[in-house]
Amino acid sequence: MSDWPSHGGRPEQVLPRLGLAAERSVTDFSANLNPLGPPSWLAQWIAAGVAELAVYPDPDYREAREAIARHEGLAPEQVRLTNGGAEAIFLAAALLARRGVGRALIVQPTFGEYQRACHHYGIEVANFALVEECFVLDEARACEAMREAGALFLCRPNNPTGTLVERELIERLLAEGQRQGTTLVVDEAFVDFVIRDERLTPLLARYDNLLLLRSMTKLYAIPGLRLGYLLGSAEAVGSIAQLQPPWSVNALAAGLVAPLLSDHDYLTQTRAWLDAERPWLQGELEALGLSVVPSHANFLLLRHGGARSMTALLEHLARCGILVRHTHNFIGLEGAWLRVAVRSRPENRTLVEAVARWSAP
Repeated sequence: MSDWPSHGGRPEQVLPRLGLAAERSVTDFSANLNPLGPPSWLAQWIAAGVAELAVYPDPDYREAREAIARHEGLAPEQVRLTNGGAEAIFLAAALLARRGVGRALIVQPTFGEYQRACHHYGIEVANFALVEECFVLDEARACEAMREAGALFLCRPNNPTGTLVERELIERLLAEGQRQGTTLVVDEAFVDFVIRDERLTPLLARYDNLLLLRSMTKLYAIPGLRLGYLLGSAEAVGSIAQLQPPWSVNALAAGLVAPLLSDHDYLTQTRAWLDAERPWLQGELEALGLSVVPSHANFLLLRHGGARSMTALLEHLARCGILVRHTHNFIGLEGAWLRVAVRSRPENRTLVEAVARWSAP
């Protein structure tokens, strides 16, 4: 296991690893957060909500769950509010363990918390690799591998590749899972950044072997508030409610759910930004000789088209005041790629200019 930091957004951990001062000022491309920042009304809303801290929140988070249910077209009984996407992952693994699942497939390379959650609950992990280079899912191999597992973890769009397994393929995997007794746990933490609506929520009406995990911290740039949710059948969500520690979500975070989901202008602005910036940044990086994986999310996975070291580029960018995400602890990548968040045009231009200096002969 790599001794590199396991998450982005932690310059104080990465910089000393590169021989730089931990307090060095950097532009952070290592965390996949919306560069628009939190909605403009959020600070005032939080200030006005301080009084709520003197009262215990509703342990069932009824208002928040009803807001999510309306947003997703589901019943409130199919929604569980969680302390960020990470708690949703661990609750899904807890449910699988309660159901007696002893072995889970994890589609790699992907977010490391799926493996951690499975190990925490004593579930054996088998890694299933996406097709190298293009990072697509081989359907025939996946169906075959599912015969030996009670669950399959899949990130969609995938972190760190940005690739998106088609909804039709997911549905075929679900049908195969019903025949074999396999649950699909699909993490859609970045689905809000997909320009075309690709949510899998409608499939919950037909497949009780589907669990969907969501995060609200990436889109709204509020990772410190820890806010996410889990969707599934009423039976599965009811079981998860019994496994979740009481009051795991604080009152301010729970109260934010409805106003965040109702801010349609913020989502429109975000998608307009990404629709312009992602192709621009990809094109500029490719023009400098980098191979970039086509992405459906707010980040890009890249490597040099030749044999140049991505660790060398990581170090060069850090010395230029730019922190990008290493891939030393992504299974199947092991440092041969870098992940960069898509940020504002001035910040993206600064990144391109720094890469250009490194790429110059």
